[in-house]
Amino acid sequence: MSDTADAAEQLALMLTQNGLQRMTARVLAAFLFAEQDTVTAGEIAEQLAISAGSVSTAIKSLISVGLIERVPAPGSRREHFRVPDEGWARLLSTQNTVVQMMEEAANKGIQAAGEGSIAGRRLANMRDFYAHVMRELPAVVDRWRANRTSE
Repeated sequence: MSDTADAAEQLALMLTQNGLQRMTARVLAAFLFAEQDTVTAGEIAEQLAISAGSVSTAIKSLISVGLIERVPAPGSRREHFRVPDEGWARLLSTQNTVVQMMEEAANKGIQAAGEGSIAGRRLANMRDFYAHVMRELPAVVDRWRANRTSE
């Protein structure tokens, strides 16, 4: 196995250990380590020796969070995909919905348990954390974008 293939598999393993489905992690790693700007699903399937269906499912999942996008490929009959430069910022931005849902769930829990209860205090801590994250995430993405354009 080459150094890059080994590094890609290590990245995929780390992503899997942190909650990403195994095939999706392997497909994302293959995109990240690709030496061409765009890749077809068939090329990924061949490289990873996995089914086209597995690649298709993984690509759909990665598109939904903004880490992969379809790109035009004039003259090709196959769909081409790439990791967009803004992919990581898009991913973090989509987390806003999850963060907001966690904050709302904590608020509902506080209402149910009572603010002065032990559970209510725990849930208030959760709510306050997610409220802080919700305020900070957009600024983090904005600073990252500003730093990229000034480099």
